[in-house]
Amino acid sequence: MLKAFLGGLPGHVAARLATAVETDRMMDGHALPHEDIMESLRPILKRDQFERTLTPLRLFCHPFQDLLTCAPRRAKQKGAIARGSLVPVWNWLSHTLIPADTSAYVSDVKTLLLKHQIEEAFARAACYWPLAAAAITAALDGEVSRKLAQKILGDAFAVDDACEMAVLLAAGEDIEKLSALLPRPVASLNETLLWEVRAVYDAVAASHPDAAPYVAVVTMNRLARPWEALRLPMLVTRKIDETLIAKTDMGLVGEILFDRMDTLKTSIEQTRHPLFSAEKLMEDVRAFADLSSHIVKEIELKRDGEWGKRLLGERVMIGKVMEGFMDRALREVTAALPMQKSTGADFSRPVGAEKHEMAVRYARLVAGSRNFAAAASFAARQKGTYEDLCTALQRYNEDLVNGLKSADPVRADVANAQFQLCAELTSILFSEEEAELLRRRGRAAQATAAA
Repeated sequence: MLKAFLGGLPGHVAARLATAVETDRMMDGHALPHEDIMESLRPILKRDQFERTLTPLRLFCHPFQDLLTCAPRRAKQKGAIARGSLVPVWNWLSHTLIPADTSAYVSDVKTLLLKHQIEEAFARAACYWPLAAAAITAALDGEVSRKLAQKILGDAFAVDDACEMAVLLAAGEDIEKLSALLPRPVASLNETLLWEVRAVYDAVAASHPDAAPYVAVVTMNRLARPWEALRLPMLVTRKIDETLIAKTDMGLVGEILFDRMDTLKTSIEQTRHPLFSAEKLMEDVRAFADLSSHIVKEIELKRDGEWGKRLLGERVMIGKVMEGFMDRALREVTAALPMQKSTGADFSRPVGAEKHEMAVRYARLVAGSRNFAAAASFAARQKGTYEDLCTALQRYNEDLVNGLKSADPVRADVANAQFQLCAELTSILFSEEEAELLRRRGRAAQATAAA
């Protein structure tokens, strides 16, 4: 009952309640079921992107917060830290590695946050970051130490995540300058911002070389158009050739972008008829097309280069999947609009609701993919399918209007049942104006039949 009630709260109310609950938890309150309440509020807070209340743990995460991800993984992707690794690493620091330092940090930061001394709390966290980084690095020095850490943290991926946390914690103060420079989401990485980011990169490269490649990753995750982060590697390397960029640590941004495309490609490849969402499939293909097109625009991809080959292969794969859906679309739509060769539209028997639903789904997919079909390598098939659907629907609509005038009760009943489907398909494939014209013609035909 509690989860059902909290899950229906407006966003601003949920944010205020979350602040109150997290403040109470920092004050060591025990009267409220903190975790139950927060579990119910998190989907709302994530959906509406409300700023979360600062806590000792959130301040600890600040240097690497832009790398945190909830996405499932089958391998460790450099530049991506699983949220699931966060609490095990935090507990490792708190209970084993530096318990006294961590306890003092938590106590000091709680006091400062409850007094609303935010800048002082950040300064205290900045003192703790290098201590935590040094402790993690020392604890992972050597194969034996790493195996011991793996038992504590849960798996090898979490150990690699801890290594990346340490790298960014060590450079925490410089990374914070980058966060202040790029309040998310940054609409565009313009020339001025690019050079300011380059200055941060140079400072990090001088003081913490291992953290330097992550400057581009943090920048990417703060941009509304993440592919623009490729401009930083080009500025640093003075090259626009992907072959040279990919061979350096600065190629990490490109690898992450390609990993995102791989995830989209996998989702698209796993989409199967009949259990698919047209909207979800279009969203994935559109996202893939946007990423691939903008990567090509940002850097000079060569067909024989590593990235060029990957991009070309993935586009071909996506194109084949979508061509398969385009090929099936005409069959699924005409199954809901039965025709006879000699007499045209067949109104002799009703069509099931499942066929109606499938026809609408495929019509949405064909019409909705028009703007990104070229970038995903199935433009010709999409155009041909769209034209065939429009021709079939126009012919059926004319027969439908005539069928509505029929004195035959069976034909009239079936035609009436098809009426709403045809209006919806006309709206999707043509326009709402064309659909409204069809509705008016249908009403006039029905009035004629009644008279």
